[in-house]
Amino acid sequence: MAKLYLTGSAFPPPYSSPKLTQASPCSSLSTTAKASKPIVVNGNPPSFVSAPGRRIVAVGDLHGDLAQARCALEMAGVLSSNGQNSWTGGDTVLVQLGDILDRGEDEIAILSLLRSLDIQAKANGGAVFLVNGNHETMNVEGDFRYVDLGAYDECMDFIEYLDDHGGNWEEAFRGWVGVSEKWKEDRKMSKNYWDSWNLVKKQKGVLARSILLRPGGPLACELARHAVVLKIDDWVFCHGGLLPHHVAYGIERMNREVSHWMRGLTENDNDRPIPFIATRGYDSVVWNRLYSQDISDFAGYQNNQIYSILEETLQAVGAKAMVVGHTPQTVGANCKYDCSIWRIDVGMSSGVLNSRPEVLEIRDNTARVLRSKRDRFHELQVVDYT
Repeated sequence: MAKLYLTGSAFPPPYSSPKLTQASPCSSLSTTAKASKPIVVNGNPPSFVSAPGRRIVAVGDLHGDLAQARCALEMAGVLSSNGQNSWTGGDTVLVQLGDILDRGEDEIAILSLLRSLDIQAKANGGAVFLVNGNHETMNVEGDFRYVDLGAYDECMDFIEYLDDHGGNWEEAFRGWVGVSEKWKEDRKMSKNYWDSWNLVKKQKGVLARSILLRPGGPLACELARHAVVLKIDDWVFCHGGLLPHHVAYGIERMNREVSHWMRGLTENDNDRPIPFIATRGYDSVVWNRLYSQDISDFAGYQNNQIYSILEETLQAVGAKAMVVGHTPQTVGANCKYDCSIWRIDVGMSSGVLNSRPEVLEIRDNTARVLRSKRDRFHELQVVDYT
């Protein structure tokens, strides 16, 4: 395995607030760019965004499935269907709600695609934002329990590709989505590919992943550019769910602490406190499922309590509604509690439910679900979804 040049260029820069002024099997929604006021981003990573007059599209958990990710983005009208990875969303704002990692083999390719789309979107007055989910934080912690074997291969391939680019992270990372399929095909043509996945090969894959994703690693630094909570106009986006004590602690503070931890910004490896309130525990931002469970499982008074907590949270943060992923919705994307919470993880990845992609569209402060015309629901048992 080629070694990784750990030069300055091998690490992505922190998020900087830019001046933003201006035959597929999936159904596509056309969008037209129009003159809009600039998007204003506050916080590093982004925490509060003003996007006046913009159409907002939110996409749930993708879990390493590049084909399904493309389908969702094409359906949302922000990705070309010709395979050229072109932004077609005009001044649309795209939000991806985390859990790009684990359960699939094209994780880095999806992150690369979204970064490329962000650059193109900004040139058209739009933007792409990602929030980190529990699977992003788990991997930075070194918890690889849910890693697909193909994802280990992708990590090894990408490190070699980065090495070929002299450790230039920006160049290699943005270009990866355009070459990842070719690298995968070449790997499968190798005479050794069909050998059993032996211990030595797995150790190399784990090492490659650790190099990329350990705190301070280049891919961890890429994830550090993203928030765990993002407020755009009157809408709050996070992976699991925001609670009143999270708001009291401070959204920017949580985002900053998670980002610093991912960047490894401490003097030594033993002095890296994990930002517990955001990333650890059943009621942390990335793990919380309070708003996403089937309300039929609760008694009436329990639903009233949950609704009250949700209202208190939204009032504290000054938002109309919250959009979350994390918990696959077998009935499809939906809203509850007078549509003050939208649950949009539909388990679209082949590593989860392989369900038809669905995305949430917000126009003029009104939300609706966009669904693919393909009937791709499958009878699969839902077990052990983390």
